[in-house]
Amino acid sequence: MDMRRRNNVTVTGRPDGPVVVLAHGFGCDQNMWRLIVPALAEDYRLVLFDYVGSGGSDLSAFDPRRYASLDGYAQDVVEVCQDLDLEQAVFVGHSVSAMVGLLAAQRIPERIRALVMVAPSPCYIDDDGYRGGFSAEDIDELLEALETNYLGWSSAMAPVIMGNPERPELGQELTNSFCATDPDIARVFARTTFLSDSREDLKSVTVPTLVLECSQDVIAPREVGAFVHAAIPASRLVTLDATGHCPQLSAPEATAAAMLDFLKDLP
Repeated sequence: MDMRRRNNVTVTGRPDGPVVVLAHGFGCDQNMWRLIVPALAEDYRLVLFDYVGSGGSDLSAFDPRRYASLDGYAQDVVEVCQDLDLEQAVFVGHSVSAMVGLLAAQRIPERIRALVMVAPSPCYIDDDGYRGGFSAEDIDELLEALETNYLGWSSAMAPVIMGNPERPELGQELTNSFCATDPDIARVFARTTFLSDSREDLKSVTVPTLVLECSQDVIAPREVGAFVHAAIPASRLVTLDATGHCPQLSAPEATAAAMLDFLKDLP
């Protein structure tokens, strides 16, 4: 199978620069990085893609069994990196993709040398001594609403996830992105995302890692950023002066600046 077509792979930026892979989160696609790309493209070779089932990917390649766990999405990353023969790349993952990148780095350590986690969450459900932001009942209700009325759920939830109510165009963009996703595929991705638990996997991370959190984020509250930072010894935690769950759209300059500071310090 042609991985570049399957995952709608785009390669841009400086051809001979260090490689940065940009991975989107649930309900999104590579277009979510468009405001970050210009700041990185001068010095870095950028690889963008859509997970199977998202954006411009080959929807016929979607297998609900494969993508019923984060391992399936991690395998997308592995196969794209192998197909492009990437070496020593930095993987930037937004939201659930932060954990996908972690899993991919475990499988191909020779290809991924560092991680950037943008608004990450290893577990969305509160547990003893852990605040994920949602109760188990909250997640059950969320998934039930998504199952019964995906478009209505998207219209209601996307602006909440985006935050920044004074800038309604941001919430509308995320709503449009959610609504453009096939509902059956979105339901699988949502269940995989919100029921995942990667807390134990964090302990295995040994590569340099940047954890980027927002000052206010209903999906990944600051307790989550602190947890991820504490669990990864080689990590740097940066709190952006930004609200919502998508700082690459709501605060692209600050997000890009934090990423570039981290990238220039890598060996």
